[in-house]
Amino acid sequence: MGISATTTMAAAAATMANSDTIGASPPPLTRQPKIHSLTATLSDLRLERYYIEGGLRRVAPYHYTYNTWCKGRWWDRKLIDVFSSEFRDRPLEYYKACMESGQVAVNGATVGPDYILKNGDLVSHTTHRHEPPITAEPIGIIHEDDDMIVINKPPGVPVHPAGRYHFNSVVEIMKAERGPDFLPRPCNRLDRLTSGIMFMAKNTKAAERLTLQISQRSVRKEYVARVVGRFPDGDIACDQPILLISPKLGLNRVRADGKTARTVFKRLAYYPPTGKSVEAQNADQPDLSEHPGAATGEKMCARPDEGYSIVRCLPVTGRTHQLRVHLQFLGHPIQNDPIYANQRVWGVDLGCNDADAVENTDEDIITRLSRMGKDEVADAVAYHDEMVDEYNKKKAERMSGEICDVCDTPLYTDPGDQELLLWLHSRRYEDSQGAWSYTSPLPTWALPPSGMTGPTQVGGMEDLLNAARNANYE
Repeated sequence: MGISATTTMAAAAATMANSDTIGASPPPLTRQPKIHSLTATLSDLRLERYYIEGGLRRVAPYHYTYNTWCKGRWWDRKLIDVFSSEFRDRPLEYYKACMESGQVAVNGATVGPDYILKNGDLVSHTTHRHEPPITAEPIGIIHEDDDMIVINKPPGVPVHPAGRYHFNSVVEIMKAERGPDFLPRPCNRLDRLTSGIMFMAKNTKAAERLTLQISQRSVRKEYVARVVGRFPDGDIACDQPILLISPKLGLNRVRADGKTARTVFKRLAYYPPTGKSVEAQNADQPDLSEHPGAATGEKMCARPDEGYSIVRCLPVTGRTHQLRVHLQFLGHPIQNDPIYANQRVWGVDLGCNDADAVENTDEDIITRLSRMGKDEVADAVAYHDEMVDEYNKKKAERMSGEICDVCDTPLYTDPGDQELLLWLHSRRYEDSQGAWSYTSPLPTWALPPSGMTGPTQVGGMEDLLNAARNANYE
């Protein structure tokens, strides 16, 4: 059936943005598409695809072809089985129908759901894409020279196009702001929900130089986090290995057979629940100056009424979700973490000190977490201070009950703060030899709450580095 000129240009713009496009025409669409708020030229499509509404940056729905080279773990598996285990945006019945119609294809051909994938296969999926809105907060510039841009990434914005996000990503936003010839090259990683310092190289040599520095561990980095309860005094080191237990959900846990992971923590401030002094709160609790952690195996998990702490974090290694997983294991997860501080997923102890999965099996956690963001709201557990109470009143993203009139896709509500903000911030990066250092300001959630006093600045990294040396970390 015919496709309108506007639709054709929108599809062309999406194809141009995808470097892996294979040249074969996309499969025919099942009904006449509607493209909203897009203008009629390719240059305008790039510049005007964004609009701000309700405090969020939005992208109008558009048609797009995903292209993915067959990963090693997909070899010798059925196409439908790979989609079942790796992708969760749509029901399995949707993916099966797309495979039969050719909207999901392999090497440009319709192969059906029982096709056995092999090395070198290119899997394509043409879809009507609905990108989630993101914060309208701009990308801050900390430093810029001929080779590098150091940015302060807003929370809730993915770095690369991935999953349900393409144009609503740091790379694509910077390309739209600086012109189609600008190609930012990210040199370090930050999770979508995490804010703070990132490096965007302007050329390949600069990217390779800094990436090599980071991989050789000659770059130091510091994060700050807002965590559940009164984090213990002193230097706290966690040396627990981390294992990816669900690629589909991006879920990690402490496991003896996981990858080596090392983090040093130091409390910056503690704020008790509203209406309770620090002295009164301290009197109610045992002395935690000697934190049990993994060394003794003793259970010492934070309670819901203990207030919160601001903690400095020095990751010695760089595993996925390392800080979030280590803080959870120590009994002080990041306070608004929709995954690792979720009582409906982990229970009242929030996964504290459960390295052997005795209290919660991997299967139980995966089953509970898979419901989050679909039928249920992915709330972090509620705590008793005004800021968190207000935060948890806001509704996170979930299925709205409405269906797109173009592609019959179930639509999500707008994301709440739970989908836009994690209280984890990349604060400092510096060269270990002192050649350069960049620092971002403390986010609002790390500053003293109204009516309380506390630090508004953080000193240098020497305290954290001494703690790392004391723990025999390189």
